[in-house]
Amino acid sequence: MKTSFLLKLTLLLLFFIAGCTDHAIIEDPRQFKSDEFSSGLLAPLGITQGANNYLWVTEQGTGQGNSGRVSVITPDGKTWPAITGFKSDISPEQTPSGLTHLSYKDGKLYILHGVLGKLFIADVSNFKPGVTPAIDASSLPNETINLFVLGSAFKVHKHESNIYNLTWGPNGDLYITDAAANAIVKRKPDKSLAIFAEFPPYDNQGQKIDFVPTGIVYDGTKFLVSSLSGFPFLPGLATIQQVDKTGNVSLYKSGFTTLVDIVLTPTNNPLVLSFAQFSFTPTPGFVPNSGKISNGDGTTILDGIMMATDIERTDDKTYVVLSMAQGKIFKLTY
Repeated sequence: MKTSFLLKLTLLLLFFIAGCTDHAIIEDPRQFKSDEFSSGLLAPLGITQGANNYLWVTEQGTGQGNSGRVSVITPDGKTWPAITGFKSDISPEQTPSGLTHLSYKDGKLYILHGVLGKLFIADVSNFKPGVTPAIDASSLPNETINLFVLGSAFKVHKHESNIYNLTWGPNGDLYITDAAANAIVKRKPDKSLAIFAEFPPYDNQGQKIDFVPTGIVYDGTKFLVSSLSGFPFLPGLATIQQVDKTGNVSLYKSGFTTLVDIVLTPTNNPLVLSFAQFSFTPTPGFVPNSGKISNGDGTTILDGIMMATDIERTDDKTYVVLSMAQGKIFKLTY
């Protein structure tokens, strides 16, 4: 009897240990190791992961004609053109502009074009890199978002629109940040649109500075939204705001600088990406290699980043960050 009892106890302990191993808690990153994964991209801005661990990237192009495109990067780091022929412009800052961010869901890419103010939808469920010919952007179904934004009522109407980033929320609704209107647009599956939330400007000693929403994530109960903050891009002014399911906005965390994206760790904690520090000397502009990744408490996880615009988690302990200035993607591990 005693031997039988001990055997049962041992088996129970083994099952318990195995269960704990299968459901091991993954700690949040404290420091990243960065390795170059892909290069040669044309002013890339957004990245998302789809089926087969493919990475899909928006490239703003050369600033001329229809040189904007979406490329797909296979797990071995090879890049293939997937969708070509998107309009590419030159921004007031004399850099290429056009496509912004994208999201993959159920075999389709949902692609934002800030200049055109449109949402493009591409079925890539059967796309095979290196085999399938590139899709012509003009063949894609699209929906105009910016005209709705410009015609909406706001507490502070900027009369501008720049649809920038997107995430999925409850009931299959798509939530889009508008970096010019300082708002979130909600798109329902029936394609109807509504202004979900509006972000008031910062008050810096009486000076009103735009919030400029950039990244957005949904953690199952609320949205977290990162802020670039408008010119002069003051250090420490940017914040992470939280938005509940009915669109009420409140502060989540302050003290950041030029945030351009936000991502959740496996434990549902945010990591944020800072584009760069802004300096007026010797000439006004963003300081090279001054971007960084921080956690929600503001602790730096990786610094010295060159003007990155997107961070995505691709596995429990693997992330990718996209450098627009370098035209490169870096794999981050810890």
